[in-house]
Amino acid sequence: MSEQGESAGKQQMVVGKSRFRYNSPLVQVCLIGLVCFCCPGMFNALSGMGGGGQVDTTAANNANTALYTTFTIFGILGGGIYNILGPQVTLISACSTYVLYAGSFLYYNHHKHQAFAIAAGAILGIGAGLLWAAEGAIMTSYPPPNRKGTYISIFWSIFNMGGVIGGLIPFILNYNRNEAVSVNDGTYIGFMCFMSAGALLSLVILPPGRVIRDDGTHCTNIEYSNVSTEITQVLKLFSNWKMLLIFPASWASNFFYSYQFNNVNGLQFNLRTRGLNNVFYWGAQMLGSVGIGYIFDFSFPTRRKRGFVGIVVVALLGSAIWAGGLANQLNYSHDKPPAKLDFKNSGSDFAGPFVLYFCYGLLDAMFQSMVYWVIGALADDSETLSRYSGFYKGVQSAGAAVAWQVDTHKVPLLSQLVVNWSLTTISYPLLVILVLLAVKDEKSPEESTNSKEVTLPAADDGAVGGLTKLS
Repeated sequence: MSEQGESAGKQQMVVGKSRFRYNSPLVQVCLIGLVCFCCPGMFNALSGMGGGGQVDTTAANNANTALYTTFTIFGILGGGIYNILGPQVTLISACSTYVLYAGSFLYYNHHKHQAFAIAAGAILGIGAGLLWAAEGAIMTSYPPPNRKGTYISIFWSIFNMGGVIGGLIPFILNYNRNEAVSVNDGTYIGFMCFMSAGALLSLVILPPGRVIRDDGTHCTNIEYSNVSTEITQVLKLFSNWKMLLIFPASWASNFFYSYQFNNVNGLQFNLRTRGLNNVFYWGAQMLGSVGIGYIFDFSFPTRRKRGFVGIVVVALLGSAIWAGGLANQLNYSHDKPPAKLDFKNSGSDFAGPFVLYFCYGLLDAMFQSMVYWVIGALADDSETLSRYSGFYKGVQSAGAAVAWQVDTHKVPLLSQLVVNWSLTTISYPLLVILVLLAVKDEKSPEESTNSKEVTLPAADDGAVGGLTKLS
């Protein structure tokens, strides 16, 4: 996607006296953050209550399975669709599906028919695939190459503020209903209002050819793509060695949500406390993204070393948090459910599970920011990165679809935790290999501005197993 007319583009290259220009990468990343604040941010708050705010999680689990099944398909196709339609059409179409999904649970609150919720979930999966492919392209291609970690953390903080505000909605509206089984209508209506605002806000996102960095360069000079090109390029992703190395991390990155939302927050806490917990869960994500963003951008002079250190930090912290989760999980099961904890009445019994849930949020942000940083380090143009991001979200959604059905079939909670811990642990060494082989250190402004995909060189005498280390 490019500005029409090179000369016209150059006339618009007013090197930014301010980073807060409408066409600056910072403002555009903040705007896509606000869109995600209103739509997936509120969706996260709704899901985080466990069962979509209902006492019976069956409808929400089945809706989420339908959602992530279509999300898998349209996540992978989303990058190609974004390259054809551009950001505004892609995003407003996607955001509208979030409103429908929240409305389906408002309907379910009265009629208890899950068919509408399941259908709305399937439609939302289409929209979510498009939205996250567009978001991934914007977040990873608009920023300068040496500040992608910072911009990812800015986006993640704004986006997860939606979960914080969304957590406050059920907490406030259901504060005096500590024995209630389902949230009230006002909760769902509040979510729908925010989601509608996000759909309208998506219209202010600029295409990458009109976004100008502070040094006067355009984010990309590619032209609008076509259907045949995108089909070919999307199919090639399945044999792309970089995507194969990132596959386990993609699968793991939403697989743990059903366990954390339904079986930690949902099983251990009463309704109003679940809303409060979500405020801190998504608030922890803001802290986690800022911390890991600093490591990926500022901890060491070279990009590859920052990548290695960031992955190691997430691996160590993740292992400690899952170990704490294991200690907590040994106290209850499906056959021996825990007593519901309340933030006011449960005293010290509330503290341990609350801190654990907070740490789960911290780890989620750090893990996903890590994956996005690695993806962003593989290329700089939005066309390539939209496909990479779409592949990541598609595989992520396939894992989530499986995970929600795992929970529906009441797989032992301890088994769910062990699988989640194992999946994230497998991801770390593979990401280290990917950084080692495919991520280059910044060498010059020209390379940073015009960088394309890093391709695996042909094996030579120093190659091991056909993979050559890049210097």
